[in-house]
Amino acid sequence: MGRRIHFVVDPQGWCCMGLIIFIWLYNTIFIPKVILFPHYEEGHISVVAILSFYFCSLFCIASLLRASVADPGKLPENPKIPITEREYWELCNKCNMMRPKRSHHCSRCGHCVRRMDHHCPWINNCVGEDNHWLFLQLCFYTQILSSYTLILDFCHYYYFLPLEKENGDVFVFRHELALLRISAFMGLIVLGGISGLFYTQLMGIFTDTTSIEKMSNCCEDISRPRKPWQQTFSEVFGTQWKILWFIPFRQRQPPQIPYHFASHV
Repeated sequence: MGRRIHFVVDPQGWCCMGLIIFIWLYNTIFIPKVILFPHYEEGHISVVAILSFYFCSLFCIASLLRASVADPGKLPENPKIPITEREYWELCNKCNMMRPKRSHHCSRCGHCVRRMDHHCPWINNCVGEDNHWLFLQLCFYTQILSSYTLILDFCHYYYFLPLEKENGDVFVFRHELALLRISAFMGLIVLGGISGLFYTQLMGIFTDTTSIEKMSNCCEDISRPRKPWQQTFSEVFGTQWKILWFIPFRQRQPPQIPYHFASHV
C-alpha cells in the first residue's frame, strides 16, 4: 500500500499471531458451513447475512495482516532533524540515537518508534504512529466479527427454524454441536479481551496519551483531553474523512504537523 514492509523476528509473536489467524480461519470456514449456507438454502436468512459475515471477516484479516507488517514508525539510523525542532528531540539512552519526544525504545524490536503505544505480540509488531490506525481497525472489526459469530451460534439453536435436511458434510453433521461450542467459547474469550483493549485505546486517543505514557505517569492530568477528539482521531487515522477511518485498504497520510506538537509531555 505504498509503505515498506516491517517484519519482526519473534517466535513468541509468531505463535500469538498464528493463534489469532487460527481462530479467524476456524470461524470463517465452519460458521458458513454449519449455519449460514444451510439456512440460506432453506430460505431462513437472506444473502445479505452471508455477505455481511464475509465482509467483516475480510476487513478483520486485512487489518490484522497490515498492522503486523506495517512500519509502526521506526526511526532511521541518521534522522534529519530540522533546525527549528532540535530542542524537541532527545537522546535515547538505549540505542544512543536522537529521537523526537513521545518516541520510545522497544526492547523486543531493538529500535525506537515514533509515538509508540505498546508492543503487541498478537500482531507481532509495535503499535506506533504509522500503524496505530490499523490496530484500532483490527480491534473494531474483531469485536464485530466475534459478536456476529456469537449471535449466529445463538440463533442457530434458539431462533432459526430447524433444518429440514442434513448437512452434506458428514464430519460437520456429526460434530456440529462441538464445533459451535468451540466457536462460541472462542468468540466470548476474544470479545471480552478485545473490548477492554479497544476501550483503553479509545480513551488514549481522546486524552491524547499513549499506553506507555499512562504507565509511566509522565503526563499531567491524563484524563483531561488536550485537543478536540476530531483532531486526535484525524492525526491517528491520517485523514479528516470519517468514512475512511473504517477502510483498511488505503494509504495513511501523515499529518503535516511538527514534532513539537508533543512539547507538553
